Amino acid sequence: MQNVLSKYFKRPPRPALAALGLLAALAAAVGFMYYWRVVYYLDNRGVPALLLYGAAAVFVLAAALAVWAGSKLRSFDAKAALAIFLCGALFCFANPPLQVPDETAHFLRSYSLSQGRFTFDHDRLYPGDVAKLVESFPGAWVASHTSQGLTYTEEGEERSYTTAGYALKQRGEDGRVESIADGFAAYFDGQPAKEEVGEPYFFMTLSMLPQALGILVARVLGLKALGCLYAARLANLLAYAALCWLALKNCKRYKPVFTAFMLLPLSLYMAASVSYDATLLGFYYLVASFYCKDEILDRDILVFVAAFLMMNLAKPYISLLWLVLPLVLPRSAWKTRVKKWQLAAGCLVGGLALGKLFDWYGTAFRFNYPYVGRQIEGAAEVPQLLGILANPFRYASVLLGSFYENDFFLGQLGLFGALDLEVPFISLVSPLVLFFAAALSVHEKSSLRPMPAFGLGALSIVYMAGAATAMYITSTPVGMIRIIGLQARYFLPAFLMLFVLVAALLSHVLEPRLAAGQARARRVALGVSAVFGALGAVLLFQHYFIGPVYVIG
Repeated sequence: MQNVLSKYFKRPPRPALAALGLLAALAAAVGFMYYWRVVYYLDNRGVPALLLYGAAAVFVLAAALAVWAGSKLRSFDAKAALAIFLCGALFCFANPPLQVPDETAHFLRSYSLSQGRFTFDHDRLYPGDVAKLVESFPGAWVASHTSQGLTYTEEGEERSYTTAGYALKQRGEDGRVESIADGFAAYFDGQPAKEEVGEPYFFMTLSMLPQALGILVARVLGLKALGCLYAARLANLLAYAALCWLALKNCKRYKPVFTAFMLLPLSLYMAASVSYDATLLGFYYLVASFYCKDEILDRDILVFVAAFLMMNLAKPYISLLWLVLPLVLPRSAWKTRVKKWQLAAGCLVGGLALGKLFDWYGTAFRFNYPYVGRQIEGAAEVPQLLGILANPFRYASVLLGSFYENDFFLGQLGLFGALDLEVPFISLVSPLVLFFAAALSVHEKSSLRPMPAFGLGALSIVYMAGAATAMYITSTPVGMIRIIGLQARYFLPAFLMLFVLVAALLSHVLEPRLAAGQARARRVALGVSAVFGALGAVLLFQHYFIGPVYVIG
């Protein structure tokens, strides 16, 4: 059939295809802006149509320029890293200040580090512009105010509305309902902050250095707190893109799966934030890439140990499980003088020692911090742990029930923010993109063997159960029948390994193609994942800056 069609329909030259693609992208962008005008009443809110369509054209032309620049890079890994940084930059500015989980505490700590303060003093105060930023963007905008009822249009007609899921906040029981736009207006109103801000209850240092460096550069350039926050996000994103480049360079197979996870909107959302989760995700992906190497050499051991220790510094104890990864690697890939058990033992000792060292550091250099009670009433580690040990079958049902209620978190990859802002389209499409990437990876020749496959699957499942159990013990009231505080972002590294396993299994079912097919599959995976990542940023921007205003106008 292909030969018959090619006889009558010749493939257009590449410039013509590029022009057609650009026209299609411009048409899609203009249609999206028209959707905003109609659905969100932008005309009634005084936004000129020409400005909207002009912004759409600039966005598409910038994307086309990025694609052209990426095409000049020879390495697929470099192209992917560029796409990660550019798509992540959209999230930097689409996401309002201090809306990522714990971003306020992380920003404050990073700001202190940028001032050369490596001790922790609760009585130490920040500059007025930092206090103004924290006051203007108090966080947890999503789901903090929900109501429904009737309102009236300018023509006097009734219109029903609901604020469920919108980025709105109500300060106090009878306070004014505010949007993100009100937060920016408050920050730039020229008035000093009403309250001073001291150092947070957060005592990490080494994992915060990339964002602290970004803040330092911004401060040297004379930027105020808001500029420092965006600089910190970009610095974290740059570090994440660099780690992803290393991980992809390390991979010899399954690159489409890694690329899809690295460009997943939820991954980019965390990477483009003032949070240690940005580099933590990068180190997770780097460690996972060792499963996809043909040979493990002496120099690889140093990289693995460094990434493993940084993971455990940011997320202690639960990250120790990843020392199992070298143990499940095929023996044929092990070309180093270091024995597997020696590497595992060294990682275990190093991870525990480093964790204890920084625990001591955070306690020994902490001053003037008052006692703070638990955030969750009724939570207690020892009674909860004893309850699990006394009735493990009951806890197993709690664990499975919590995962079932949350779509096993694979259906929640479109949840953002501290209080679960959901973008349903992202939740629906994310698993499809990941399965598509796994299918593209059948072009990779698999070295899968039964025992390594079993070990990889077991590691992923045990990691997920361990992360959930940690939240049950530390942050859930004793005896509760569901686990509080679980989020899909916690399971991204485990999901990555499970999809690598899916790709490996598919490569045994479907016949892999030659090297040309591998290169084409990687390009397709990068293109689809980059477009999906950029669309995720646009939809996040829509929620915060376009959608909710008409509801409360």
